[in-house]
Amino acid sequence: MPIRRLSQGFKDVSATFQVNPINEDLIVTFNENAIARAVRNLVFTVPGEKPFQPRVGSQVSQLLFENFDRLTAQTIQKEITDTINNYEPRVDLTSVVVTPNFDSNAFDCVIKYDIIGIDVLPQQLSFALQPTR
Repeated sequence: MPIRRLSQGFKDVSATFQVNPINEDLIVTFNENAIARAVRNLVFTVPGEKPFQPRVGSQVSQLLFENFDRLTAQTIQKEITDTINNYEPRVDLTSVVVTPNFDSNAFDCVIKYDIIGIDVLPQQLSFALQPTR
């Protein structure tokens, strides 16, 4: 088991790439927001999309075009779980629940995790996965 280190906090560039009007630098996100964005990005990144790291990412995008049923939901759930456990060392994954929403042709995804290194409450990230081309 890897050694767990305590950190002073986490910081990441905002996905909007907006400029702070005061210091004319990019806006940054901190701690919970930065990690939530990183987890969400991992789920939506296709392997081979990240330069020099061809294995980083998940097959979720491709799985959205499979049969729309509970078996596909379980496969997506396993893919998300494996991806986060393999590529996001700052979180301790608690649960991943993927439920097919037959009315909107989407999978509802809820990811629960604890952040390693800072003292915050358990986090929950929810979003819908829809097939788009």
